[in-house]
Amino acid sequence: MKLWIRRALSIMVSCLFVLGAAACSNNNAPAPAAPTAAPAPAKTDAPAAAATEAPAATEAPAAATDAPAVLQELPRNETLYFGGQQWGPINGWNPYSSNNNNAMVLAGGASARVTMFETLYMYNILDGKFNPLLADGQFVWNDARTEMTVKINKNAKWTDGTPVTAEDVAYTWDTHVKYETSTGVSNSVYIASVEAVDASTVLLKAVLADNGQALNPLMLEDYVPRTYVVQKAWTQKLEARAGGDAQKLKDDVAEDVVSSGPYGPYYEDDQKVVFVRNDSYWGTSLWGSLPVPKYLAHTIYSDNAATQVAFAAGEIDVDQQFLANVQDLWEKQKLPISTYIDEPPYGITVTTPSAWYNLKSYGLDQLAVRKAIALAVDYDSVIANAMTNQSPTFAQTPRSLMNPTDGEQAMYDHDAVKDLQWIGNDIEGAKALLDEAGIVDGDGDGWREYNGQNLKYNAVCPNGWTDWQASMALVAEAGKNIGINIETYFPEWDVYQTVFTDGDQTEYDIFMYAGDGTGPTFPWARVRQRLSSEFIGLKNNWSGNFGGYSNPRADEIIA
Repeated sequence: MKLWIRRALSIMVSCLFVLGAAACSNNNAPAPAAPTAAPAPAKTDAPAAAATEAPAATEAPAAATDAPAVLQELPRNETLYFGGQQWGPINGWNPYSSNNNNAMVLAGGASARVTMFETLYMYNILDGKFNPLLADGQFVWNDARTEMTVKINKNAKWTDGTPVTAEDVAYTWDTHVKYETSTGVSNSVYIASVEAVDASTVLLKAVLADNGQALNPLMLEDYVPRTYVVQKAWTQKLEARAGGDAQKLKDDVAEDVVSSGPYGPYYEDDQKVVFVRNDSYWGTSLWGSLPVPKYLAHTIYSDNAATQVAFAAGEIDVDQQFLANVQDLWEKQKLPISTYIDEPPYGITVTTPSAWYNLKSYGLDQLAVRKAIALAVDYDSVIANAMTNQSPTFAQTPRSLMNPTDGEQAMYDHDAVKDLQWIGNDIEGAKALLDEAGIVDGDGDGWREYNGQNLKYNAVCPNGWTDWQASMALVAEAGKNIGINIETYFPEWDVYQTVFTDGDQTEYDIFMYAGDGTGPTFPWARVRQRLSSEFIGLKNNWSGNFGGYSNPRADEIIA
């Protein structure tokens, strides 16, 4: 039987320049990646479990402490293997932390992964609908759209057997706000409170504008599919351990965390991560059955290329990452593999991977420098070579803060911003811009100076993310072509993620990240993420404005 492997949605590749910041690739990052949705009942005509299926083990897997046995004896016909999500050993299980490298279970967003922790709703980016998970039915607005009521599913339970209650939902919110997590900081501007009316009823109240209307009611809709509900009793244990210290609370590894989802920890090391099904999962009342795979597994590969080889060999069932010339897998290699969409660019282009400028870096506070680099990058090469044409070109879709889908492209006045857009590889235009600004090579060494100091930068992205690496190499080449010294630097992801999210970081000059592509508040949320000064200096910042850009007029428009 031919297997059609449904590729995850976040191959959604597009390229964007923001404020003269290069953008180049698909989103491999854990936080904004596509979801592993709560499993639906198995279909009787479902295809086999893998493209190249290994024989099932004759014995049950060994205990989690027996590493070789676990690695070798997972029953292939009971194990669903993923690729492209886990880029290093797990460093924590804490749903209040922003820096846990645990992508299979801790990837909040508009379409959060709900394998272990669960949200009130699941958001479907294809139709904009909210599918109840921990919630019972759809949320209800009051007439003024200032208050939202959510009922809790009476069947929802934690893995310790206790019910999920409205108190858990309210306490989760209060904890995020009290300890100033990224979720608390970014949402408390628009959400006034989350209250437990009774054991099964949650009331979310919006922050009100001067006219009495909700400042942004869509932020309440954004919160309910994005934020994991955490057990109140366990959170209080966590608080006691932290002694009220916010950083200790967020840094806690949380190996004793209680969850509500269909899977939980089984085994993990620096080679593989394995989750095991909770056969007492409450969701059978919602889905009609348990999830089919007993185990979810993710081998930790060194880079995109290694993952692609494993995928082609049938060692991976669902791959969520960039695959160079993905169509060759079925057109040339004749493998039983498919993407979500079977025509170029083979994905839904809703993610906008971007190279951010660190405005603390010498000279990058100068618009002329940022814009010159942006003008000089050869985007056609980025898309043709780094992206293997899995993105529309800048000529096809001039870049803006709207993604390349028809809906968002229809939402802005193209003619009004035409003079602000460019298609790249404009070396002479970039040189002229720098010359006019007086940023020239005054000492004849081949590199331009600003106030007597050579302009020298690094272009950074995670090691192994080959499409992003190729894009950063093209940014470095653009710098060389206009007299700015840019060198590539590729740290490991688990190190990288702790640096670019540090509001005070000065280590990276030009660095890549994508963020969410769509959700209830988009495209407004994308503009906020790119331009809002509210995120400047924020520690553990996954919310946005990683480069520290500040523009009072932009803040006014966003507000």
